[in-house]
Amino acid sequence: MRKEDKAQIIDEIANILGAYNTVYVTDISGLTVAKSNELRRICYRRGVKLKMVKNTFLKRAMEQSETDYAEMYPALHGTSAIMVAERGNLPAQIIRDFRGKALLPDVKAAYIEECAYLGYQLDFLCSIKSKEELIGDLVSLLQSPVRNVISALQSGGAKLSGIVKTLSEK
Repeated sequence: MRKEDKAQIIDEIANILGAYNTVYVTDISGLTVAKSNELRRICYRRGVKLKMVKNTFLKRAMEQSETDYAEMYPALHGTSAIMVAERGNLPAQIIRDFRGKALLPDVKAAYIEECAYLGYQLDFLCSIKSKEELIGDLVSLLQSPVRNVISALQSGGAKLSGIVKTLSEK
C-alpha cells in the first residue's frame, strides 16, 4: 500500500473520530460473515457507524485528533473495529442485544464524552446516561417539588373554601 493511500485512510478515520463524541473499540473477529452483516445492518438502522480498522491506522488517527485517546492505546491489539455514535450507551446496548448468550462482539475500550473505559464493562456502559438524559432527569427532579407545592395549594384552597362556605352557612 502506498504512503498516500495510508494517509488517506488515516485521515478518513480521524474525520470519523472527530465527528462523534462516543467511540467504542470492539472485537468482531469471531463473527461469521452473515452475523457481521447482521450487526452492520442493526448499527446502520440505529444510527451507529461500524468500521473495521487496522490498529496502527486507528492509533495514528487518534494521535491526529484533538481529543486525547492515549488511555485507549493498550486496547489496540488483535482485530479491531470502531463503533461511533452520538449517544454514549447506544453501541453498548446494541452489542448486549446482539450478543445474546454468545461472547462476541466484545468491547475492548470505549471513549464516552471525555472519559475512557478499558476492559469488558458492558453492563456498566449500557447504564451510562447521555448528557441530554441527565439534564432531563435533573429538570424533572427540580420540577417535582414545585408540582407538590402547587398541588398542595390547589387542594388546600378547595378545603379552605369548603370550610369558609360551611361556616358562612351556619
